[in-house]
Amino acid sequence: MFGISKSTIKKWVLQYQYHGGKGLIKSYTNYTVQFKLDVLQYMNEQGTSLYETAAIFNIPSPSTIITWKVKLETKGLDALKVKKKGRPSMEKESKKLAPVEGSVEALQAKIERLEMENAYLKKLNALVQMQEKLQTKSKRK
Repeated sequence: MFGISKSTIKKWVLQYQYHGGKGLIKSYTNYTVQFKLDVLQYMNEQGTSLYETAAIFNIPSPSTIITWKVKLETKGLDALKVKKKGRPSMEKESKKLAPVEGSVEALQAKIERLEMENAYLKKLNALVQMQEKLQTKSKRK
């Protein structure tokens, strides 16, 4: 029927029976650990199927519940905690306390900075000299 599986139709019917039209609207939710435990406990105690449990708790995908169950059984309670997605935020430079002017740490940092600057200038000088040699060689030919 229009490329829709029977299980999907079953899920939609159950969602509609329990929640009306609102049950058919997709919601993007982060569920709390307690909510996940309540869902798993309800399913175990009542003996409801994945589809029925998902419909009762208005969870869009029944496979979500199985994922929670497997995580709980294999990795424990911490696996049910919501993890942030995406890249972690970068540390701000302002969090690092600058060493006090004239302290040993400040002087060491200054020495490091000057050594890096010196190395950069040496490399730049070598690059300029190499370019000049290449230009003089190309003019001779």
